[in-house]
Formats: sequence, structure tokens, C-alpha cells
Amino acid sequence: MNDLERFSELVPLDHGLSVVVTVRANHTPHTAVVNAGVLAHPTTGERVVAFVAVGGTLKLAHLRDNPTIAVVVRAGWQWVAVEGRAQLIGPDDPHPEVDAERLRLMLRDIFSAAGGTHDDWPTYDRVMREERRTAVLVSPTRVYSNPT
Repeated sequence: MNDLERFSELVPLDHGLSVVVTVRANHTPHTAVVNAGVLAHPTTGERVVAFVAVGGTLKLAHLRDNPTIAVVVRAGWQWVAVEGRAQLIGPDDPHPEVDAERLRLMLRDIFSAAGGTHDDWPTYDRVMREERRTAVLVSPTRVYSNPT
């Protein structure tokens, strides 16, 4: 299992801002910036990099076709890259072990793991439902970084 400790250490230094790279159907890279964090996978307990994506985005479409992904977090000149495979769990990507209530709590957990805080969780939950937000859980196959 790959160690995500260094990734986790960089998250609070710049709000978990991370670049994600997915693969288009024509095999070219597609990039986006997200807030990511590290937490236990909701069904396996494995430590994963996770972020929340708005329903209908290109990154989700790419990941449905090809779950290959890279996520890079940075703070100053320090960075950690995680390559792996993404699993999607959300209203458009149901999981048999994750009902609507568990998804609601998982989206909160991911937001918090990425350094987010909220003073109105009911509004947060409503927006997540309305935007068909999806949890993206990245199981690492390779983790690397610049020297410390």
C-alpha cells in the first residue's frame, strides 16, 4: 500500500488545492483544479485521495470511460503526486453499499478532509444534492514527490 501521509501533510497548507489529470477518449490529458484530501474509503477502509465533483463535468465523463487519474497537491515548492484509479460514488454513479444518507455524510467528510469548513451544513447538503455532486475516490498505485 502506498503512503499518503506526505500528501495529507500538504493539504492544510493551501486548502487542498490540487490538479487532477484525467484521460480523454483520444488519450490526451484533461486537467482541472479541485480541493482534495485523504480519508478512509467508505466501504474498504483503504486510505484514498478524495475530492467532490459537480455532476455532469468532463472529468466525471472521462473517469467513467477510463478511471486512470493523477492528483497533484502542492504547497510552495513542495508537491506530491498520486497516480491511480478512481471510483465514483454519487447520484449518477450509485454504489450498492452507499445509500443517500451515507453519500451525504461522505461528501461532508471529503470536504472536511480537503480542509473545508462550513457554518450551514443543511445548505451544503442541499447544494450537493442539487448539483448532483459525486465523490471521486482515488486508490493509489504510485505516490511520488520532490525531495524534502
